[in-house]
Formats: sequence, C-alpha cells, structure tokens
Amino acid sequence: MTGIKTAKRPSAIKKGAGGIVFDIINHALLVIVALMCLLPFLHVMAMSLSSNGAVISQKVLFWPVDLSFEGYRMVTADASMMRSLLLTVIITVAFTVLGMILTVFAAYPLTKKELKGRGVIAFMFMFTMYFGGGLIPEFLLMNDLGIFNTLWSLILPLAFSAYNIIIMRSFIEASIPASLEEAAFLDGASYWSVLFRVVIPLSKPVLATLCLFFAVGRWNAYGDALYYIKTSTLYPLQLKLYYLMGMATDSANLAEGGAASYVTGEVVKATCVMFATLPIIILYPFLQRYFVTGIMIGAVKG
Repeated sequence: MTGIKTAKRPSAIKKGAGGIVFDIINHALLVIVALMCLLPFLHVMAMSLSSNGAVISQKVLFWPVDLSFEGYRMVTADASMMRSLLLTVIITVAFTVLGMILTVFAAYPLTKKELKGRGVIAFMFMFTMYFGGGLIPEFLLMNDLGIFNTLWSLILPLAFSAYNIIIMRSFIEASIPASLEEAAFLDGASYWSVLFRVVIPLSKPVLATLCLFFAVGRWNAYGDALYYIKTSTLYPLQLKLYYLMGMATDSANLAEGGAASYVTGEVVKATCVMFATLPIIILYPFLQRYFVTGIMIGAVKG
C-alpha cells in the first residue's frame, strides 16, 4: 500500500540548526569539564616523573622533562610512608566490609511491610543525614569509648551510612520482585536464606556501587584522622600527604627519620599525590560496569 506514510524513527529525523548548535555546545562543555579533571592529574604525574631541576624551573607542563624515577624511589624507600600505605589499606578494607554488613542488614528489613515501626526506624536513619552532634561531642565520644588515637576511630563512626542504606533499600524494592521472595518462603526458606540466596546474588550492581562509595570515601578521608589520631605511627596515607604538602603547622610530625621527612621538594610532593591516587584509579575499572548500572538505581522503575 503505497498511500500509507510510515513514521520516521527518531534516529532518522534530521536535526535542525538549533539542534546542531545545541549538540556542539553540549560536546564542547563536556570536553572542557573532562579536561578540567584530566589536565591537573596529568600535570602532577608529569612532575612526579621529571627531575627536580626541571620542576623548579617550571619547565614541566603535561609531559615529563628529564625523565626520572627518583621521587618514586625515595617514597618507596621511606618506611613510614609504606607503613601508612599498609594502614590505609587495612582501614579501607575493614571499613568497607563493616559498612556493607551494616548497610545490607539495615536495608533489607526496611523493605518488609510487616516490620512494625519501620517508618519510625527509617525516619531515625534519615534524621542523622540532616542533624549531627558536632565535632566536640564526637571528640568526647571517641575519648569516652576508648577508641581515641586508635584505628577504630577511623572505622566505626562512618561505617553507618543512612544514604547508602536508602540506596540499597530502593534497589531491593525496585529491582527484586516480591514474587521471588514469596516463592522462596513457600519452599520453606527463612528470611536469612532469602537474604543470602536471593537478595544478595541479585544485588551485585548496587553492592559493587556501595563498595566503591565506601572504599573511595575512606581512602580519601583525612579529617577524622587529623582530629582523632595523634601518634605518627598510626597516620594513614592521606594524613601523611596532608603534612607533606606543608598544610600542617607542625611538619616535624611528618615522619620519624624517613626520607620524606627532610626532602619536601615538588617532585616528592607530586610523587606522593600519585602514590595516594593510583590504587583507587587501578581499582575503578574492575568495578566500572557494576558502578554504571548501580548509579542509575531508582532512575527508571518499570
């Protein structure tokens, strides 16, 4: 039937001048934002691979000048820096594991309508997102609990995240059909069995996303360590970097006899920044596909 006109697919519709201009502006803005994130990283990396003289004379931009690995050799030879790296890895792993356990065990019960008082419990969780006791009460609490100047002060307080609990709860409600759980209950499964055999296996995208949130947040944090850790042997990597960059008033606490304690050149600073950044950059590609899926949780509910 030749008289019937078929509708054009959206991809086949030609864009007008306004649409083309919009695409050009949109792509230009995205490129600018991407460069704003990428160029500082490339500059620091180039500095870490250049000679100290080239950096001091400001010859380094985005490419190494007089290629040198002296900065990395000095940092890896510093026993205190390597100890801080090991402590940061331990803290990050323990923090992430504990945070995920609390998140899963808090979010799953909140999806059950038969849970009495779940609205009140959810409100109490959300209340902590808007109101806090402040720094001084938290400091006094750490001291009263006996975890001041210990690694537990960097693990326990922030392991509970109401924001992550809400994300986990929303994913379970939107993505896991209630019929699956009902079928499991009819087969005699308990809530524990349903959680470990149905909910968790089907929640890999959100679990990977929340793991990345916990790990990156803990790896990059240094504020709580600055307040609660006073022994230099317990400094995490980010706090060591904070002192090394010259932002602390007492730079003598940086390291006890290590190479970085007396060499604070720009090359060593840039190397330490890369040293603290590379582990997360290396980890991210392995979780990217789960992260992209999990970050869209709740955006489309079908």
